[in-house]
Amino acid sequence: MKSITVMLLVVAVSISLAAPVASGQVNDPIGEYAALKGVETTKIVFDVRTGVPKIAALQLKLIRRTHKDLIAGKKTPVSTVVFISQSVKLVSSNREGFTPEEILLLDEIASTVSALSKDGIGLELCLVAAGVHKVDPASVLPEITKVENGYISLIGYQAKGYSLVPVY
Repeated sequence: MKSITVMLLVVAVSISLAAPVASGQVNDPIGEYAALKGVETTKIVFDVRTGVPKIAALQLKLIRRTHKDLIAGKKTPVSTVVFISQSVKLVSSNREGFTPEEILLLDEIASTVSALSKDGIGLELCLVAAGVHKVDPASVLPEITKVENGYISLIGYQAKGYSLVPVY
């Protein structure tokens, strides 16, 4: 009888500890990462290349969540997103060639870009890629800084100690 009581107590405690995780109500969402032990500041450059609206919309939201999770975990993030390759088409006000469903996703991307900017995340767009993909620089979302060569930005951020996160 005593072993059944102990077992029930263990199960009850396990469930009560798992409930906040399952419901997303964890106070420190990154506390369990051994890789961040002793880290106070994170410097991240996200290399965004995908030209698929559905994937980009999801990944930009994940970038924002990552930034917020680091803040909640008492890590100070310094983050920049660099749009290169086909991704430059997704941050333009020109919607030609996109389906109605994709246009809704482009609106979502524009909203997330605005939120990223408000969160203090840097945003850059490669003008070489814009030229290759025929994106008018004047059509690029206003929160995004235009740089001549996104590769040079990526090189520079990494030389300054930023961790590169590829987003394809």
